[in-house]
Amino acid sequence: MKTLYLIRHAKSSWDSFDVADFDRTLNERGLKDAPLMANRLKEKGIMPDLMVCSTAKRTRLTAGLFAKELGYAEKDILYKDAIYEASENTLLKVLNEIPEQADSVFVFGHNPAITYLVNALTGSRIDNVPTCGIACMHIEGSWAGLDEDDAELIWFDYPKNGK
Repeated sequence: MKTLYLIRHAKSSWDSFDVADFDRTLNERGLKDAPLMANRLKEKGIMPDLMVCSTAKRTRLTAGLFAKELGYAEKDILYKDAIYEASENTLLKVLNEIPEQADSVFVFGHNPAITYLVNALTGSRIDNVPTCGIACMHIEGSWAGLDEDDAELIWFDYPKNGK
């Protein structure tokens, strides 16, 4: 069985309108939320076999904070340009390319694709995966064969959930 964690990047900064969307950094809340959520995973004993991340600055920073908290080598994060501004279908294609030996995978991305894909894979009705939100799902079968309705939502968590 495969376990997929779709993770939306932490809260980003809108302080400067001169900065391109791709280059936006994390704001103060984002810098607190990413380690908080990573620690929740650590407390559950969760460690990924692979981290896959958008190349946008805010997702790279989020994944880096998760890696640091979990003791995952930051140099081993796989960065994919296709995740930035991805549609649900493009994000699914990224998942289909994950090496089969990876059983537990974190994917750091952006809305609306993260929310749409969680719902498409699991048949859930989550209105919005908030910043630094995590949807954990189980997948029977292969990454290459993954398609809509092929996953089961196990849990959904986000910083303001109060855990």
